[in-house]
Amino acid sequence: MAKNILVLSLLVITCALVAAFEPSPLQDFCVADPSSSARVNGLACMDPKLAQADHFVFSGLHVTGNTSNPLGSRVTPVTVAQIPGLNTLGIALARIDYAPWGVVPPHVHPRATEILTVIEGSLEVGFVTSNPVNRLISKVLQKGDVFVFPVGLVHYQRNVGHGNAFSISGLSSQNPGVITIANAVFGSNPAIADDLLAKAFQVDKSVVGQLQAKH
Repeated sequence: MAKNILVLSLLVITCALVAAFEPSPLQDFCVADPSSSARVNGLACMDPKLAQADHFVFSGLHVTGNTSNPLGSRVTPVTVAQIPGLNTLGIALARIDYAPWGVVPPHVHPRATEILTVIEGSLEVGFVTSNPVNRLISKVLQKGDVFVFPVGLVHYQRNVGHGNAFSISGLSSQNPGVITIANAVFGSNPAIADDLLAKAFQVDKSVVGQLQAKH
């Protein structure tokens, strides 16, 4: 009897964890209503009778992003913020454009696995496993290659070709989120104490100050 109760308890916990991660919708769709004051995990639904085709469409993914910036890359997101009809559906897209040697710096998506397809060019991609191993798994991808970045792991992309490149990514969340490591650590508001960062990175505080000034 005790064994059966334990098994049942584990099953309930497992089901609860699965349901807690972008659960399957309970209706045909739930177009996001950003004007609603309701506090929910996601966005409140508008009256389905008010839904229109424009709530389910995004135009412009064919347009090349402007990579004239210090990183030499540009991300064009297609999340619930751009397509309200994605609300509760647990999926998003992004187009990423890269100038020659442009980079998408190390970052994480706290709520999504990412699957990237190279449409044009050559990209070096990689992710780092969790502590204590911190193993780098990387590869140079060519046109048509696909690579997966597991949810929550630090990853990056870099154009290693001589021309422009671009890729398309699918993400397993309507709102995957992004935390760029350098921005989070050296550009937080308020700032993390420079002596703490100096000790963490084993560098002089002046180096930390220079990095914070850039973010």
